[in-house]
Amino acid sequence: MSATATTIDPAEVAKFERMAAEWWDPNGKFKPLHMLNPCRLDYITAQIAAEFGRDPAADRPFAGLRLLDIGCGGGLLSEPMARLGARVTGADAAARNIPVAALHAAQSGLAIDYRHTTAEALAEAGERFDVVLNMEVVEHVPDPAAYLAVCARLLNPGGLMICSTINRTAKSFALAIVGAEWVMRWLPKGTHDWRRFLRPDELGAHLRAAGLDPVDRKGFVFDPLGWSWSISDRDLSVNYVTTSVRPA
Repeated sequence: MSATATTIDPAEVAKFERMAAEWWDPNGKFKPLHMLNPCRLDYITAQIAAEFGRDPAADRPFAGLRLLDIGCGGGLLSEPMARLGARVTGADAAARNIPVAALHAAQSGLAIDYRHTTAEALAEAGERFDVVLNMEVVEHVPDPAAYLAVCARLLNPGGLMICSTINRTAKSFALAIVGAEWVMRWLPKGTHDWRRFLRPDELGAHLRAAGLDPVDRKGFVFDPLGWSWSISDRDLSVNYVTTSVRPA
């Protein structure tokens, strides 16, 4: 399906297409996401369980929920959500990501509906979901307000959108650009553009303008000594995540 200038930046898509084959290599170009993933999953599962009254310790606690992982990449979040019982659609504008994700899901015995498509195309087709995961995508689009407005249309009334991104601070430039790209070389240089990072209040304003009610936000904090990530109530200076609800 075709993309539009309001939601997709072809140069950003091309960056991730060049890295598609490395999605499931924990020591490859997506090493930062593999390291962050347990922390992301803890936050996501807690928010979904609280909103929909599910017991996260139950077998397949998200059964009956339809979930969209927009910008799914190789499926690092789609697969655990499917294992928890959700009916998962993984969508990505980078065509080369989809066969990588689909093959890995098949090898893992998981039924996930992977599609090379965009948020706008899904909305125009009338697709609706109980949960939209919008993780590390908004900093790669040219018009965040327009993109988030489209994503909001994909939610059922009472639905939940979880959106993570990077704060626009001097610290984020030092860690996410200089540290991750220039020094550690976890990501190719140019993967991120600091000018596109969003401060939490800016993201919150976009979410409210899209008709959503932000109900939670937390920081993801990296500890270089313990080489681990944790969730913080206070430190949103670099990576952070928000939860918003579409009013019923």
